[in-house]
Amino acid sequence: MNDISMSKTSTAAVSGREHWTNKGEVKLFLWEKFVGDPANTTGTVLFVHGSSMASQPTFDLQVPGRPDSSAMDWFAQRGFDCWCLDMEGYGRSEKSRDNNAPISQGADDCLAAATYIQKLRGKRPFLVYGISSGALRAALFAERNPEMVGRLALDAMVWTGEGSPTLAERKKKLPEFQSKNRRPIDRAFVRSIFNRDHPGTAEDRVIEAFADAILALDDSVPTGTYVDMCSKLPVVDPTKITVPTMIMRGQWDGIASVDDLVKFYERLPNPDKHFAVMPGISHASFQQKNYLLVYHILWSFFAQPEPVYRG
Repeated sequence: MNDISMSKTSTAAVSGREHWTNKGEVKLFLWEKFVGDPANTTGTVLFVHGSSMASQPTFDLQVPGRPDSSAMDWFAQRGFDCWCLDMEGYGRSEKSRDNNAPISQGADDCLAAATYIQKLRGKRPFLVYGISSGALRAALFAERNPEMVGRLALDAMVWTGEGSPTLAERKKKLPEFQSKNRRPIDRAFVRSIFNRDHPGTAEDRVIEAFADAILALDDSVPTGTYVDMCSKLPVVDPTKITVPTMIMRGQWDGIASVDDLVKFYERLPNPDKHFAVMPGISHASFQQKNYLLVYHILWSFFAQPEPVYRG
């Protein structure tokens, strides 16, 4: 992938296309963005969303006057075939089953989506990016299916939960989360994502556009990831993640301590591993003022050439 430039590789318009696949009897929604012929792109990116919002608001957020607001558009213009999916219970995917959509089930959703995409576009390994609980879903998917993952980027992830102020607060409501399969979300909740760690890292107009996009699809979301992150960590084993991996942590993110993530990083067996601290970032990286910095870090990892010598 060393032929990719940080500048746009195409000035053509980005195309968007919706897809549907099944996980057993459950319908899952997928969204694809690309430039030109999607079969001839340089790499296939799979974006995996977090606990409280569907995929398009997270990865394809359009904000007038904010250049390159959509991460999917930005990567599509640089030669990638970009995909995201709504996990079961979120967005446009099926919400009818009586379950709380735990992290393990999200990894199953990733597998269903990846299998569909490979049948459609060919069996090249995915460049996978997951954020927050989406990082745990993505990590578990890679742990179970290493042959399907070329590179794995884990943003705003938590491993054991030690030293996490966000989870310490969230655990106070664990009995409530365990008592039901869904929890309500509203505009005040979306705003709280940006105010809990370090207010000021995101523009108000972006937060409001993000909230508009989230609430247009959901007024409640599953409780499973919250239950898992408050009572069942760790849910992934770094010693079993054999693919090249990057840990991305916002400077102000309260979901995981640096110590917790460094211990995870040390146990990753593949020598092609990276740890990136993102200055001025709290949670929800793509919606921050420093979002272009996040894109660059992720692009540099996805575009890294393979080693010529391994020893």
